[in-house]
Amino acid sequence: MATIDRTNLDETSKLQHSKRVVIKCGSSLLVDTSSGKVRGEWLKSLAADIKALLENDTEVLVVSSGAVAMGRKILGLKKKTKIEEKQAAAATGQVELMKAWQDALGEVNLHCAQSLLTAYDTERRRNWLNARATFDTLLSLGIVPIINENDTIATEEIRYGDNDRLAARVAQMVGADYLLLLSDIDGLYTADPRSNPKARHIPLVQAITPDIEKMAGGSNADAGVGSGGMRTKIDAAKIAISQGCNVMILDGRDKSPISRALAGDKATTFAAQLDPQTARLAWLRHNLKPQGAYVVDDGAAKALKKGGSLLPVGVKEVEGSFERGDAVAIKSGDGNIIARGLSAYNAHDAQMIMGKKSGEIEEILGYSGRPALVHRDDMVAE
Repeated sequence: MATIDRTNLDETSKLQHSKRVVIKCGSSLLVDTSSGKVRGEWLKSLAADIKALLENDTEVLVVSSGAVAMGRKILGLKKKTKIEEKQAAAATGQVELMKAWQDALGEVNLHCAQSLLTAYDTERRRNWLNARATFDTLLSLGIVPIINENDTIATEEIRYGDNDRLAARVAQMVGADYLLLLSDIDGLYTADPRSNPKARHIPLVQAITPDIEKMAGGSNADAGVGSGGMRTKIDAAKIAISQGCNVMILDGRDKSPISRALAGDKATTFAAQLDPQTARLAWLRHNLKPQGAYVVDDGAAKALKKGGSLLPVGVKEVEGSFERGDAVAIKSGDGNIIARGLSAYNAHDAQMIMGKKSGEIEEILGYSGRPALVHRDDMVAE
């Protein structure tokens, strides 16, 4: 019988009111170690959990491992393989993995979309903006994005190596309120409970201190499928909570793991100190060096102060040389910086459309771009 935890009930009340959630599902939960196939009934129960979240007006993205594990079985490869064999396994297994997700979500009348990312995609601003825009569009259409690391093309220098950290970057990218890390254990303990019966469960972590980091044990390598462990989950939590996203490590081994957590099953929550929007504004204000600037007219300056986006029609001048996704300053006519943010266009294209209406962009540039030069979500006032 599950242990009900009062602290977890308090934390899950926050989860129930989340606008956007990222769920990370590892190989050791998704794939049966003996057959190399998806645990179908378990995945159906997770799909039902996702449906329940969506019906509660919570948008859901999933970061799913499993492609390499499934592909190895199909190709008859051993666990220790050459990088090119692992990439072949990823390419082969990804087809089966997405079919499994499509079938499971289809049973609850949901549709999914595949997205393959590398560390490069989540750290390069242009790719970051493209991916976020795609996710926002999919979520607005009621589609569940299924995200995985692109092992087919990723090499060691451009990959995460585990989906815990990738999930944290995705949560940061989309401004998620919660990151749910489904694990083979019900949270963080003072020691490994599998070898130390005196280990004490920690329901809530307010700050990740060196003592907390020391509590991380090994991975689930004995299962033969996963690459992560408590160490990578704490690393992921550090990334996510710094960006205003709460993180919950919960036991995913049994069916309906999210429903059980919401009912008060044991879990560990890493509490974010800021909400996602506040964290994002702080990041925009303190961590970006402008590569150029937009000089705006009085009307645009007033619109920005009211929380509007920067439209091309309000721009009088483009300064500097910058690429799409680079940081830019936004200046008033007297040269004072009134805001800064991420440009949706490079300097050349921005010069082409400045002073024009958004409806003229496609005719001028030859492609249908974003209506704003800097969207309000990517901007912070000075």
